[in-house]
Amino acid sequence: MRPLRAQQIDFGAIRAELGTPPDFTPEALAEAAAPPAAHDRIDLTSVPFVTVDPPGSKDLDQALHLVRDGDGFLLRYAIADVAAFVRPGGALERETLARGVTLYLPDGRIPLHPTVLSEGAASLLPGETRPAVVWTVHLDADATPLDVRVERATVRSIAQLSYPEVDAGTCPEALSGLAAFGAVRGAKQIERGGIDLDVPEQEVERTEDGGWNLVLRAQTVAEKANAQVSLLTGECAATLMLGAGVGLLRTLPPAAPEDVDRLRAVAPGLGVDWPDGATPGQVVATLDPTDPRAAAFLDVAATLLRGAGYTAFTDGPPAQAFHAGVGAPYAHVTAPLRRLADRYATEVCLAVFTGAPVPPWVLAALPELPATMASATRRANEFDRAVVDLTEAVLLADRVGEEFDAAVVDVAGEGKGGTVALDDPPVRARCAGPGLHAGERLRVRLIEAEPTTRRVRFQPA
Repeated sequence: MRPLRAQQIDFGAIRAELGTPPDFTPEALAEAAAPPAAHDRIDLTSVPFVTVDPPGSKDLDQALHLVRDGDGFLLRYAIADVAAFVRPGGALERETLARGVTLYLPDGRIPLHPTVLSEGAASLLPGETRPAVVWTVHLDADATPLDVRVERATVRSIAQLSYPEVDAGTCPEALSGLAAFGAVRGAKQIERGGIDLDVPEQEVERTEDGGWNLVLRAQTVAEKANAQVSLLTGECAATLMLGAGVGLLRTLPPAAPEDVDRLRAVAPGLGVDWPDGATPGQVVATLDPTDPRAAAFLDVAATLLRGAGYTAFTDGPPAQAFHAGVGAPYAHVTAPLRRLADRYATEVCLAVFTGAPVPPWVLAALPELPATMASATRRANEFDRAVVDLTEAVLLADRVGEEFDAAVVDVAGEGKGGTVALDDPPVRARCAGPGLHAGERLRVRLIEAEPTTRRVRFQPA
């Protein structure tokens, strides 16, 4: 198979078509450059926190210290204290409410906060003393929280590591409990009916000679363990907020029985064993996402996790407080530099833990945040899809007429076709023609690859 690679791709066309937020106003930039608000803080600069992120990251939301504590674990998780830099009612808060999330493109990002803040004063960069919100959690051998604290602190990260470095064996004392914790927590998530859906993501990356190509990337072992730290923290946050009857949860209803039945029906065609009585999460946990057939099954399984949203409440726990993917109530609190909701949920948790009233500016914002975050998430998904669609079209433009091995991962209504996942290259695109069945393996022919419309289409060969 010829390798996919393009020397030039104009991602600016996507910015022009989808629109980007205006530049930050001088008032917002001035607020971002101002010193953080004064708060009482405990001094945790002696704790050797480290950050673990994708290579090259500068907007560092989290710093970690996770060690064994007898038979259990001691977790300290420092989160950038973004609220200390964003004045309630100020220009910067208004502009972040309009943005919602950081948008990522291969040639640059459109940040939620000015970079002087997100990659500077608030980022948990190594060797820098920073304000943070620190979650301290004592856990038993089963990684069940025994004691949870959340408080403002001053911290200093001693190292910035990447996931590949940790996977290769770089493991300072601060991460000595990470691998065991990740394994225990991952197993617990599956046991309670959750789904750890490691769907390989299509990513556009720059080549060594400055061009672009498309890769399919699954989470690394370190990345999955680190994600379990974030999930645990989100569960602790949800418990605090539900107990107080005020907060902002990330929620997901259980999968519809017909969706589970459809997934079970496609398993045999993709060589996936589904033992009697096994849950979808248990089946997914057995798969190797680098196997093309397993990856196609995971694409179909992703339909079980559709419908996630935010639920705000100010007068008692909401009727829907569960996240079916996590297998427990859950909240977003660990990425405030990149995701707006985390700032407000964190402030609720701080108030609840200390017994203080929830700040009025938080209470005023909570009812509107679900809609704000839903709009921002849709926009981020539009950018992600447009980037991949454009890259696929550019890379395949000279290969119309060629045939590829593929699997059907989705079927459109009324027999009008569906979506296929190619084994190689890692393309996901529409396939014309009736009679497709989810999970089916087939040979497809490329009939269109047009960069100007970002349109790629196949038909059964």
